[in-house]
Amino acid sequence: MLQTIAATGSFAAAARELGVVPSALTYRVRQMEDALDVLLFDRSSRQARPTAAGKELLTEGTKLLEEMEAIANRVRRVATGWEAELTIAVDTVIARAAIMELCEAFLAEDPPTRLRLRDEALSGTTAALDNGFADLAIGVPEVAIMLGRDLHHQPIGILPFVFVVAPHHPLAQAAEPIAPADIARYRIITVADSIPRGEGVTIGVARGQDVMTVASMQAKLDAQMRGLGAGFVPEPMARPFLETGRLVAKQVAQPERKTLARYAWRQSGRKPGRALQWWLDKLALPATREALLTRHRTV
Repeated sequence: MLQTIAATGSFAAAARELGVVPSALTYRVRQMEDALDVLLFDRSSRQARPTAAGKELLTEGTKLLEEMEAIANRVRRVATGWEAELTIAVDTVIARAAIMELCEAFLAEDPPTRLRLRDEALSGTTAALDNGFADLAIGVPEVAIMLGRDLHHQPIGILPFVFVVAPHHPLAQAAEPIAPADIARYRIITVADSIPRGEGVTIGVARGQDVMTVASMQAKLDAQMRGLGAGFVPEPMARPFLETGRLVAKQVAQPERKTLARYAWRQSGRKPGRALQWWLDKLALPATREALLTRHRTV
């Protein structure tokens, strides 16, 4: 209504275009002016010109109309089976480049679903699912207990780990295989379990050993390259730095360390929404699973 008055320049012309009598149009505008306690149109001449307040209302009102239309479109599309939002918990061992490529492909479908990514570690992946904070978890390790009865899971693949230190770390020159007692003399770098309550899972720390705890596997890798400590990291993440000499792999007198990474999702009997189903279809592809474990981008 306000746009039409501003475009035609008079209440009479706007009334004709809108198919209402001029008095009805004038009454509606006065109601708005009374409610806002401002003058929206200058009526001192034959033409109805927006005041400064009227221009501001027109500008902001136009934005609101566009947002309302966008919301209406989103609601209509959600009604077709798309979720309004999909939250994905991603363990920090998973290749972020591969995750972003999946996000790019998903958003290229122009879905009405908003994506939300959560960084998690160890038991935090399944805890996010069980607590309702996530709909899908990618990179769930074997040590993470599958919580809840409505969780489904499938394997991604075997993720091998390698014990690495910086070239200037004392263990870089140690004779192989390195005994656990020798490793225990030096600081170990660990990734904190992101489970919100409880002690969570701790891996590879000897009793009494000095520990530095970080929030992600990438931070652990960075700390070890700086010589701040030692520890196991996923071999695909370490590979570029092993090739350039920024890290040194050492054989240890321990069983080979590897984990079966999984993806898991919440589903309580009903069919998954279209957004979740899109991700499940992609995760079922062997190429996607390999990329999630190996396609790490280094800067």
